[in-house]
Amino acid sequence: MNTEERQLAEMLHRVTPEPPRRVTVEDIAFRLANEAGTREYRREYKEPRGHRREPGGSRGPGRSRSPWSRGWAPALAAASVFVIAGASAGIATLATSHHGPATSADGVPTSSASVSNSPSATTPSQPSASTGPTWPPEQVAAGMWGAELINRQAFTAGSLAAAPGGGSLYAISQGYLDRINAVTGEVVDAVPYTSPIPGFPDRPVVAGTTVWVLTSYSGTSAVLTGYDTSTLARAGTVTVPVSGQLPSQPQGVLTSGSSGDLYVAAGSSVAVVNPDTRQVTQRISVSGQVNSLAVAPAGNKLYVSSGAFQLLAYNPATGAQLGGSAMADIGSSGGNLIATSGGVWGTVGIGMTQRVWFAPNGDLTQVVMVSQGAGAGLYSAPTYSGGTVWLGGSHTLACADPATGQVIAKTTIPAASNGIPEYFGSVTVPGSGRAYALYQNQAAQQSGVATLTPPAACSRSAGS
Repeated sequence: MNTEERQLAEMLHRVTPEPPRRVTVEDIAFRLANEAGTREYRREYKEPRGHRREPGGSRGPGRSRSPWSRGWAPALAAASVFVIAGASAGIATLATSHHGPATSADGVPTSSASVSNSPSATTPSQPSASTGPTWPPEQVAAGMWGAELINRQAFTAGSLAAAPGGGSLYAISQGYLDRINAVTGEVVDAVPYTSPIPGFPDRPVVAGTTVWVLTSYSGTSAVLTGYDTSTLARAGTVTVPVSGQLPSQPQGVLTSGSSGDLYVAAGSSVAVVNPDTRQVTQRISVSGQVNSLAVAPAGNKLYVSSGAFQLLAYNPATGAQLGGSAMADIGSSGGNLIATSGGVWGTVGIGMTQRVWFAPNGDLTQVVMVSQGAGAGLYSAPTYSGGTVWLGGSHTLACADPATGQVIAKTTIPAASNGIPEYFGSVTVPGSGRAYALYQNQAAQQSGVATLTPPAACSRSAGS
């Protein structure tokens, strides 16, 4: 080829497009890995936002995110060749295979059987191997009582409980019962769950190695379901027949006593359930619908609120009534009862009109109002944990003496710049000695589990 022919060939090559190149599996895999690495690299230095449930997605343990660097892209590309090739073969196989019926998610037990010990069909998510927080604790509420947020998920007000020893916390979120690592704040296990009593505090009850919740509360029965405290695997269910009608405003209708037995408000009676045998061992008749109930720490008295508004005391062993009193000029029934060595605590009213009261020796004629309502659709129900009574809400956070009802220490809960209050409730002090509470800041759209460091005086009240 002479010089003129070579120049003509080069000119034709430049103006004539090449035939399209076949795209291989390797090309696709390399590009996907490269793009993934670039996206994660760009997010590497952003502030972690905590665990969020994806709409419609499955629920699993919270895990820390490790950013990819661009150096991983070639290795990921090589690995992706086999993944994509395998997926292509799998699609071809599935196209010619027959599908069996899909297994449905584990539902709420509604059968009429009194006892069920069969394991749950839904396998709870497994704990993550993380031993530290997935993000640094964040100071909230201007650091009052050392408040730090360790979990950034929304939970139902009043639903925080703890296992003995303090390793695990339990709370109810939208559609789930969650087990939370008390050190890291991670949700490490979860099972599908929806409270049968919407709009009212529904706190899980821990008895031994089982955490119990109400899974049905309507009609002629109440159903209790127990889950293993370590894994949330289903431990069994108990169906309790109802006497008469269930209350229209149930607030705290499941509790446990010092003996380990469970007590559930069952219409115009209280059913005593042995959590080991899953059997109703006793039924205590009450004059009226039971709205709430509590057992004294010594196990010698069962208190129930009935009507609008009576507080009745019974011998839990014999069922005999020991006394009763009433509160006049109250437009709603009493709820969220807790019993301490000095008397009974509870709530009356709702919203901004809700108040926490203390009745020395269970006598409503001597009742004392100890705190005001939280408002904003939140609850200020008292809790008795770590030997101390805790009073939360959106105005003040306080600890009180369980023997005298006197407030020992309190702090003002700050309000956001727009005046919307922050909220602390369901204070729990497990055996670890740390204090936990559910926190909410509507203005900043923050919520989750917070740790607290209350004054030393609060822990001294435990000896009262």
